[in-house]
Amino acid sequence: MTKLLNHQFFFRPPLLLLGLLLFLTAQSPKRMSLEQILRESRWKYRVLLIAAPTAEHPDFKTQKALLAAKKTDLAERDFVVVEALYDQLSATDKAFLKSKTGVQPPQFAAVLIGKDGGVKERSRRPIPPADLFGTVDKMPMRQQEMRRK
Repeated sequence: MTKLLNHQFFFRPPLLLLGLLLFLTAQSPKRMSLEQILRESRWKYRVLLIAAPTAEHPDFKTQKALLAAKKTDLAERDFVVVEALYDQLSATDKAFLKSKTGVQPPQFAAVLIGKDGGVKERSRRPIPPADLFGTVDKMPMRQQEMRRK
């Protein structure tokens, strides 16, 4: 069974908490909206939002495959991956997606959203992990995180 919004979380203690919250919410009759998910992520996580018409879209499958081998790198950079499938989104979520990210259904889009909630990168093609991590690793907040570790 496919959920309204599919969430993939990589198991670090803070991500596990958010993942559990989103999983439980997604299982209840009242699901979290895309806006709520992004609001909950702000200042805690970077979001890679993968939007596509369906889970069978070739670019959607490619993006997921590219990320599958990079779970450790995603977790190290405090990423959460949110899958937004247009055939399962509410009209409110579609409108929010368009206004917040500029993504127009039915096109595929991969959108990097920083911890500050701002769109940092938007692509109509899958983003190679090296490009994604290169973008993030140049950000001042990520530079501070790396110095602290």
